[in-house]
Amino acid sequence: MNGLLTVAGKMQSNKVLSAIKDAFIDNMPIVIVGAFCTLFQWVVFHHDPAGSTTVYLSLANIPGLAWLENLTPIVTTANYGCMNFMAVNVCILVAMHFAENLGRHGDKTVPVLALSSLVTLMSTSITATAKASDVVTASNGALELAKGAAEDTQVSIAAGSGVLQSFTDANALFVGLLVGILVTLLYVKLVNSGKVTIKLPDSVPPNVSASFAVLFPVAICILVVAVIGFIFNNVIGTNIFKVIATIMAPLKAIMTGLPGYLLVVFLMMLLWFFGIHGPNVMSAVTTAFMTQASAENLAIYNEIGKPYLSAGNYSIICNAFGSTFFSMTGSGITGGLIIAIMLFSKRDDYKAIAKLAIPCGIFDINEPIIFGIPMVMNPLFAVPFFCAPLLSVIIGYVLTKIGFCPIMVVDAPWTTPPVLLGFLASGGKLMGALSQLIAFASSILLYTPFVIAANKAPREEAAA
Repeated sequence: MNGLLTVAGKMQSNKVLSAIKDAFIDNMPIVIVGAFCTLFQWVVFHHDPAGSTTVYLSLANIPGLAWLENLTPIVTTANYGCMNFMAVNVCILVAMHFAENLGRHGDKTVPVLALSSLVTLMSTSITATAKASDVVTASNGALELAKGAAEDTQVSIAAGSGVLQSFTDANALFVGLLVGILVTLLYVKLVNSGKVTIKLPDSVPPNVSASFAVLFPVAICILVVAVIGFIFNNVIGTNIFKVIATIMAPLKAIMTGLPGYLLVVFLMMLLWFFGIHGPNVMSAVTTAFMTQASAENLAIYNEIGKPYLSAGNYSIICNAFGSTFFSMTGSGITGGLIIAIMLFSKRDDYKAIAKLAIPCGIFDINEPIIFGIPMVMNPLFAVPFFCAPLLSVIIGYVLTKIGFCPIMVVDAPWTTPPVLLGFLASGGKLMGALSQLIAFASSILLYTPFVIAANKAPREEAAA
């Protein structure tokens, strides 16, 4: 226990991990709004054309409400603004929190520097490939490029200038994190050193003096980032976004695969058993992977509207999956314990605690039951406390794998009550709600024999 407390304490007090965790927490409302915009797109505004073989459960499909389809741009543009700049948002937020952790409270230059540094790494020229015949037809400016090429030859043309979506959305999330952390660290060290600071006379207004004081640190940071971008783009021949994505791909596969995720769940429950908030401790490590997987699922769903494995390259395990199958009614799925106590317990103390915990459990808050029973350091309930979330995750994964349960694509608020959460997270699919209900029922069955065994404890204590 002392060892776990030490490790957990170091993780929670680590300045980098703390900044990452706080950044994702701050960005959570934006992600939730973007996810619900997608939900509304398909369950409110989507209208199936006449003769369509697929009919969606949408208000716009009700006779007389087809006009709702015209309002679709309201939610699609909002979703774009919320979800497709996730890397930018996280980069700015993590830089702000990390600067505060390093003692630079209220430094307004930090978020602007982080944003500028991230954009500096982005390629702003966009090229596309097309058949030579199409290029000649499409643009006179491309005539010389395609001249003499066969009609089926693929040629590259300049498509204009701008920033690709893959540089700003969830695909660039880890680059955003690295830029936010490393650039802020370099900036703070330069400022604190005092060696590159411009000092102006006292007669200069304070705001002007403060800007000039950080001029050289900002310039050095931007130039360092620009040189790194140049090396990747012009020397190595690829951009840093692809390199980081390739490096992180194996770790992401482990974190979003069933064995790796089960290990994460086990570690969270182990920490909880010793009275440490497991998800809070582990979130700095897991949130980036889970959030990225959820954002990628949502992007695929935005294109096709079918959250099933056969419909696209979805990731089964993601943030929305964890909310649905790991933490419903709270870590350990203690809602199953509450119901088992109400049905089978003969202990008045357990029933009193369970009654008080019901309102909180409905909204996935389980501290009353964890510290009231208590679950902490309780050898009797340790087995179901550990196994209930593991079993629920396995059930959710298997049901999704066989196509019974839809992919979880909407990052609904974690306080959403069970069953309703499964419905919303799956994009408004009844099978998502049913799958979560099945997983929840398994936790009730798992807790029941241990609740019955606990009935003997008062008699044994009285006899002693």
